[in-house]
Amino acid sequence: MSDTERIRTDDAPSNDNPYSQGVRAGDTLYVSGYGPVDPDTGEEVEGDIETQTEQVLDNIVGVVRAAGGDGLDDVVKVTVYLTDLDDYDRVNAAYGARFPGDPPARVCVEAARLPGDVRVELDAVAYLGE
Repeated sequence: MSDTERIRTDDAPSNDNPYSQGVRAGDTLYVSGYGPVDPDTGEEVEGDIETQTEQVLDNIVGVVRAAGGDGLDDVVKVTVYLTDLDDYDRVNAAYGARFPGDPPARVCVEAARLPGDVRVELDAVAYLGE
């Protein structure tokens, strides 16, 4: 797979687990799932679910930019994982504020548990072509 690149940045959380922060395959970038973790401290951000959703989106932006993209405008698909669908409307409001124009395709699922016992996680696919 000569046309793939593993993306590494300090602008998104990283750990010793066996996965890349993102993988660029041609013009497509696959961003790993992120919870509301501050990349500087490695700790979950405090605050409400909206604040945590903002941090997750900031983490995705960090990977997209490290791969040569502009940010959320390049995102074409997102999967949202929630441990409690009662948070859906609040997450949706924070998410929608970051995608005010034409939002990407999206799936939202309730998960029994997420790594680190966080309440929200997102992964994304971005298109970095012209």
